[in-house]
Amino acid sequence: MARKVLFLCTGNSARSQMAEAFLRQLGGDRYDAYSAGMEPKGLHPLTIAVMSEVGIDVSGQHSKGIKELMGRMQFDDAVIVCRRAEDDCPSLSADAKRIHRWIFEDPVRADSSDDEKLARFREIRDQIEARIKLWLAETEEADRS
Repeated sequence: MARKVLFLCTGNSARSQMAEAFLRQLGGDRYDAYSAGMEPKGLHPLTIAVMSEVGIDVSGQHSKGIKELMGRMQFDDAVIVCRRAEDDCPSLSADAKRIHRWIFEDPVRADSSDDEKLARFREIRDQIEARIKLWLAETEEADRS
């Protein structure tokens, strides 16, 4: 049975969407990945662009509110990927067996030129990919023990 993982952010427009997509790609059928936001803002165009650069199409994903999932599904893991969601998050204890906090800066909030914003999205994308890979390795090691 696949392990269900929820990635939670404020807007569900960038970080949580990237994490969901990376877990789907890297975790294969061992994981069911979901993402949601406290205040869904829609999928950011730069999220689509930078994920496409690494061969992952997220254009079919959409921004979802946490209320669409809470109380309707039991998650094995919930991963909070932004500080604001961490502060504003309703209790996930009834909906997730384990809660993780992987805080990444918000590339959407970067107040800069288009080139600098794109570079920031790439940087956050790469950080998320590295964290997913590390977590998968740790999880698989723990499962073998």
